[in-house]
Amino acid sequence: MTSHDADALLERAVGALGGEPREGQLEMARAVTDALGGDAHALIQAGTGTGKSLGYLVPAVAHAVRTGSRVVVSTATLALQRQIFTKDLPLVAEALAPELGERARIALFKGRGNYLCVHKMAGGYPEPEDDMLPIGPTSEIGREVVRLNEWADTTDTGDRDDLVPGVSGRAWAQVSVSGRECLESKCPVLEQCFSQRSREEAAKAHVVVTNHAVLGVQATSHDLLGEHDVLIVDEAHELVSRITSSATHELTVSMVDRAARHTRRCGFATEDLDRAARHLDGALGDCEPGRLRLGLPEALAMAVAEVRAAARRCMSELQKKSEEAGAAGKVAGASLGEVVDVCEDLQGEHGFQVIWLAPRDGDYDSQVAERILAAPLDVAGLIREKLLDEKASVMTSATLALGGDFGAISRHLGVDHAVTLEAGSPFDYPRQGILYVAKHLPKPGMGGISEEALDELAALIEAAGGRTLGLFSSHKAAQMATEAMRERLDMPVLYQLDDQLTTLVQRFKDDEPTCLFGSTSLWQGIDVPGRTASLVVIDRIPFPRPDEPVAQARTEAVAKSGGNGFMAVSATHAALLLAQGAGRLIRASGDRGVVAVLDPRLATARYGGFLTRSMPDLWPTTDREVALGALRRLTAS
Repeated sequence: MTSHDADALLERAVGALGGEPREGQLEMARAVTDALGGDAHALIQAGTGTGKSLGYLVPAVAHAVRTGSRVVVSTATLALQRQIFTKDLPLVAEALAPELGERARIALFKGRGNYLCVHKMAGGYPEPEDDMLPIGPTSEIGREVVRLNEWADTTDTGDRDDLVPGVSGRAWAQVSVSGRECLESKCPVLEQCFSQRSREEAAKAHVVVTNHAVLGVQATSHDLLGEHDVLIVDEAHELVSRITSSATHELTVSMVDRAARHTRRCGFATEDLDRAARHLDGALGDCEPGRLRLGLPEALAMAVAEVRAAARRCMSELQKKSEEAGAAGKVAGASLGEVVDVCEDLQGEHGFQVIWLAPRDGDYDSQVAERILAAPLDVAGLIREKLLDEKASVMTSATLALGGDFGAISRHLGVDHAVTLEAGSPFDYPRQGILYVAKHLPKPGMGGISEEALDELAALIEAAGGRTLGLFSSHKAAQMATEAMRERLDMPVLYQLDDQLTTLVQRFKDDEPTCLFGSTSLWQGIDVPGRTASLVVIDRIPFPRPDEPVAQARTEAVAKSGGNGFMAVSATHAALLLAQGAGRLIRASGDRGVVAVLDPRLATARYGGFLTRSMPDLWPTTDREVALGALRRLTAS
């Protein structure tokens, strides 16, 4: 397909929406066409408003139908996956059908745990453990399970996302199974299986839409997606963290105990595994949380080896009587397999793994180690070998050219010799927004947020008349700022943990004076065009914590090889988040406002230029009165 063909097909698809392609969208479609036609890799930065979904879907659909190949499109979240599958992709398939001679077959692919399990709902799996879920018909979970059973009689998909309103994870666990627990071809109700039906449709589709969690399994465990010739990754800036997360395993005493309980329910003895769990408990009790630079201490290494050996023996016994064990045996095998896998990771060659001890999840102040964790030092090789080998690929996002260059993201993604494109944005950032750096403030410390920064925050919010999205580097800082602003200001201030995020964002949209503060998930994916978010405040440069084991190890590895570890790891991490956070301001051509960074290092440190070049090209200033005056004029207008 030529660039001229790409233009014509994009015009047809965008025309179906009653519009015309933007120049950046056309450039993107041509680049994707060239990459797919030449079995190449492409890195494409397409800013907000470019229309990148159609920019890659149009050439992808045309390529798949014309060549009879299979294209996989992955998105960062289930919500984005759903939008592409239910809105963008059907429109493209329908619009291009007359030109291509047939309508592209499309399918959705998710992990098995996202679907109702018909066999489990019919009683085919063992009841929940007594210490896990005491569910009564009048409890909240009990009511949710009743609603799930009613929904099961009417749903055509069994897809959790189709249940509105949704249910808690604990309730959903009563009607679903993980991939490891699934009986697959041995299931007595395979023909009725929602998950299996979706997989069969995906196997026959031209274009399959999945998510980064599935790619994580594909890269670190086993093949889920089957043969495909093209991989397109939307929100590609998140892929490294998703693959790292998928490849990170943890071992706890409770995991071993749970595997033993599941095994006993199948009628097998577990004395060796129980004993190994106690030895692991004792060895952990002698350790403090922290990174293990030289691998596991001797006592802990012996305990892990004992756990692995005992779990493998249990698995062997189970496999001999797998037919008799049925679904209960599958659940036990899944638990045992999880234990064996993480033990093997922990016993792997030192230098390729980052291993650390951590307290109970969420107990940040504890000095007692309860978990052993292992993560890969680098995932670029995994991405290259397991996801990109012998395929054409397109990696796209609004934030890929960090510091104005694709080099950093290319190394992290393991993409060699990629074609790169900066497709731009239809927005005039210097005219629509201001980047204000509060250069006069003190450098942020480790204890939340300073009084000087809170004073600055209050002045900015008053000038903006509320209408503020506050992005904080930690929940502690976000909570401190929320409490302080609620005391000082006469306007609503919502905090991320007050309610479900979707509910909070809707309240933020509906009431102009309202402010919304939070951390983590607010930095990306929040789309609030219009006057509601006229001020975006970032409390500090979001570097990873200096004691974060994986970032620390990766920094040291780069330094040992002669590179700049800080720039390659910490600055790159911060640049991605700053670009995403600042991108919350201008979401439409009529938007106006200020991004205010309360960290003077963005203006004074040597690495500040790299970070600001990664952000939208807003008009820069360090003059407080300029920023306040602009906000007051916006409020008055």
